[in-house]
Order: sequence, then structure tokens, then C-alpha cells
Amino acid sequence: MPKIEVNESLFFSLLGRRYDAAGLEAILPGAKAELDEWAAEQHCPADERVIKIELNDTNRPDLWSTAGLARALRVREGGEMPEYPFFSREGAPRAAKRKVLVDATVEASRPFLAGFFVSGKAMTDAVLKDIIQTQEKVCWNYGRKRRTVSMGIYRTSIIQWPVHYKAVDPDSVRFVPLQGDRPMTLTEINKEHPKGREYGHINAPHKLHPLLVDDKGAILSYPPVINSNDLGAVKVGDQELFVELTGTDLASVTLSASIVACDFADSGYSIEPVEVVYPYDTAFGRDVTFPYYFQKPVSVEASRVSKLLGVPLGVDAVREAIARMGSATESHGQYVTLFPPPYRNDFLHAVDIVEDVMMGKGMDAFAPERPRDFTIGRLSPIELFSRKAKNILAGLGAQEMAYGYLGSGKDYLERMGLDPAEQAASGAASAGAAVRIANPMSESFEYVRPSILPCLMSSESVSSRAPYPHRIFEAGKVAFLNPAENYGVSTRQRLAFLLSHAAADYNEAASYVATLLYFLGKDYTIAEAEDQRFIVGRQARIIYRGDPIGLFGELHPRVLEAWSVTMPCAAAELDLESLLA
Repeated sequence: MPKIEVNESLFFSLLGRRYDAAGLEAILPGAKAELDEWAAEQHCPADERVIKIELNDTNRPDLWSTAGLARALRVREGGEMPEYPFFSREGAPRAAKRKVLVDATVEASRPFLAGFFVSGKAMTDAVLKDIIQTQEKVCWNYGRKRRTVSMGIYRTSIIQWPVHYKAVDPDSVRFVPLQGDRPMTLTEINKEHPKGREYGHINAPHKLHPLLVDDKGAILSYPPVINSNDLGAVKVGDQELFVELTGTDLASVTLSASIVACDFADSGYSIEPVEVVYPYDTAFGRDVTFPYYFQKPVSVEASRVSKLLGVPLGVDAVREAIARMGSATESHGQYVTLFPPPYRNDFLHAVDIVEDVMMGKGMDAFAPERPRDFTIGRLSPIELFSRKAKNILAGLGAQEMAYGYLGSGKDYLERMGLDPAEQAASGAASAGAAVRIANPMSESFEYVRPSILPCLMSSESVSSRAPYPHRIFEAGKVAFLNPAENYGVSTRQRLAFLLSHAAADYNEAASYVATLLYFLGKDYTIAEAEDQRFIVGRQARIIYRGDPIGLFGELHPRVLEAWSVTMPCAAAELDLESLLA
């Protein structure tokens, strides 16, 4: 879970009042947060002390800053909802003095940019540190390690407008990167600069790399890697700043810009919009003035809120609870329509409104109840069957593993030789069409696993120093798209094993499958298979009662190379629920 450090003096000034440790602990649950560490008794000024706070909701990147957390708590404790008049909306753009001209060359690599202008007072050390922290948290977690969102801040006084966003040959330009001492090409930055070695891989697949320059050609930054050492070196005391965010997902870039703009506004700065002119179509049009409000309203019936929360709540009570969470509402009969604030985009379903009502009411508002039904716990038939299968594989010398159910598209699909786009379109029969999370906070938790094999390969990829042979397995859930299901997704219990050593081959995998199904008392046949994760001609499909329920064979060298596995691997995966039917 995200942890942030807030400056004590800045935090309480934004909150509107001071709290002691007990008082702060009492209100933090209203923002799904808890106090991690606060040495309030330190003999140093309050503007030098920090409060460490842990946040328990990864769907709210607007809370990952001092200003954002203070805003949520202030409104919930009775403060007025802030207004942000600088937002542009669909059909109602705001006038902007400054423009960013996007060149068509960036469309293939990093196509989207949002920005705004900050002024009004000098930048303080506390605000600067908090903005840098917000930049790191938002771009690392929400921006998937800068892949989908990155952020830059520049001194506006030395920028010649309009700013140009284009893509260039990485060897064609030179500039002094932040904390650098000499001009370097983009290629040299990626090889030699610490930030280049950390983030240069994002641009590596493209021939042309994104670059942000002013009208005179002075370089602002090389997104998403590093700012320049002159225009991009913001210091305490700067009074005018240009903030830009680039990325590959327009909604994520726009929301991140909105969050940072609202944080600056809450800290007492003036926000002026910036017009971004695209040469290609985007979801918001070709001329977009940022900050831009794009969230859609969501509605729920008050009776549904009451049913899900277990307490009677009228329309007024629902609206009052939502207001404490910082959202505006309208009512039409029994229906309440919520209009998300510009810094939130986590309302995907009416149930999300119910959660906000619950948080707005507070957990203390719900009296605990004893269960009304008497039940006796027992293992389900599929769990008993899975345990039997696991005991058999353990008896064959295999070691059981346990993994999480969320992971990255790179691990679940790309390294297994599967194309994400083809998966979503067709639904591969063997692996299942992968289920992608609609609003992932990190690329490491972007997909629900469609197969157990990538998990086993992840263990094998870090086990080269362990004595061979390696024989591992897991029984667990997978999920994949299935239009025939009510909700479009199937969840199944599967069993998979992996054999890795110099002589691992099709025959060994076949013997394991035969032994497993013999002791499970299941008759089966095999048929030819054509799964791109396995070697052609060295794989087979498992047929039970006329239906395919799994496959086994030798993993393709392409898959082994993607996982940096040097030993041959044979593997199998089968559906336990089909065997139990």
C-alpha cells in the first residue's frame, strides 16, 4: 500500500486545524488511511517534522499527497468542498494564453500530453518536496513506473512559447540532463545516466524518441526519462512554473494533471490553463485545454444503497454522506446522481457510490449484528478433489507452490508468447482470453491470471542456482473471458506442473499426466495440439469425455528465452473442475 510523508506544518495548515496523535488516528480512517509514524515530540520546528501515513486504497491516487489527503479529511470533517474554476469541459473550453503544439511523430511512441501554468507565490521547500513526492507516487504507481504517465516541472520565465512536443532520432540532439555535467545524446543518457538506465527502456522499442522543446529549440525534457538541467531544474523561490504530463493513456494523463493542479490550487497557487493542439484525433478532440474535466456522472437508487449497507437511508442521507466524501450530487425521485470531483476517476459502477456512502457515514454508524443463520463450515468438493491431486503430485516428488492471482501482461502474456490484442479478440482455447483490470494502479497488477504456467515459470526463472531437477506445481484459480457466462468471465480451478532439467521432455510430462489421472480414477485420451507456448509436434491435448480439459508438452525455446531459463522445461495444465463433473 502507498505510504506518504507529509510536512507537519503544511499538512495541518491545509487541514484547517491541528490534531494530536490520537485525534489524527481517529479521522484518518475516513480517507482509508492510518498513522504509521509521527514523532511530534521531536525538538525541531513543526515545518521540519514529517508525519508518515499509510494509505489503504490504491484506487485513490488523489490521496497520495499532503494537499490531497488534507482535502479529503477537511471536507469529511465538515469543511466546504473546494471549487476549481480553471477546468475546461467538453463543449466549454477555457481561454489559454499558452499553447503546446504536438507533432504527429509522437503518436507512435508517447502520444498524449497535458499541462498547465502555476503562479501566484514563491515555491516553498515544503510544497516543492510534496510535489516531488506526488510526482514519484503518481508516476510510479498509477503511471506504471512512468510507462503510461510521467511528469515534468519547469521554470516558465525562461521558456519561449509555444512549446513543441515532437519525436526525434535519439542520436540527433544533445542537452545537459538534470544533475548532469555535460551535453549528452538521448542514446548516451539511456546508457550512462542513472535515470536513463532506469527508464530508457520505455522508449527503446521506438526509432524516434519524444522530446519537449520551446519555440527557440531549447530542450525542456526527454520524457519520460529526465528533465534538462536548466529549464527543468526547479528551485525554492520560483514563482512561475509549467507542469506537463505525458503518457500513453489519455485518461490517466488527464487525471494525473487534474490531481496535481488541484493540489497546487489547494496550496494557494493560481492555475492557468494550457491549450494542447494535436494533429491527430483523441478522445477529447484535437484542441484540448488542460486541466480538463472528463469524468461521467454515476447514478444509484437510494433503496439499493440501503439494501447493500443494511440500514435504511433516504435520498437526503445518501446525498449528505456523499458530500462528506467531496462529490456533488443531484436527486431525481429515489435516484441520486453523483458528479465525481475532477481529481477522482474511481466510480466505475453504482456500487462505488455505495462505498462512498459507507465511508461518508463512517463505520461507527453501522451497528454490528450477529449472524442470523447457523452454518457449519466444510471443504467444497473441488477443494477435496484438488487436495487429492496435490497429494499425488507431491508423491511424485514435485514441490507445491502458491502464487497471487494478479500480475502483469508482460508475464502472463508476452513472455508466454501470447499477444494481448489477439487474446482479447479471440480467446485462446488453451490459455484463455486474459481479463484486464479496468483501472489498474500498477502494471504489476494489471491482469487476472489466465493460466498457472506463467507463475511456475516466474519461479523457475530465479531458480537456476538450485540443484536440478526442478519439479513444481500449483492448484488454484484462473480467470478468462467467456461471453457465455453471465458476467462474461469464467473462473476455474486448475492444476499445473513444471519439470525442468537437462532431460525434461514430452515423455516425462506424459508420464506425470498418466500417473496423476490414473490415481484420480479418470480415463482420458490425447489429441494433437497447436499451442504457441509449446514446441510444435511435442505437445498434446488432454481429452476427457470428448472435451479438451488441458494440455502438456515441451515449452517452446522462445518462452524459455523470454524468462531467461536455460534448462529444457516440460509442463502441463489441466482443468480440475472438468474432471470432477
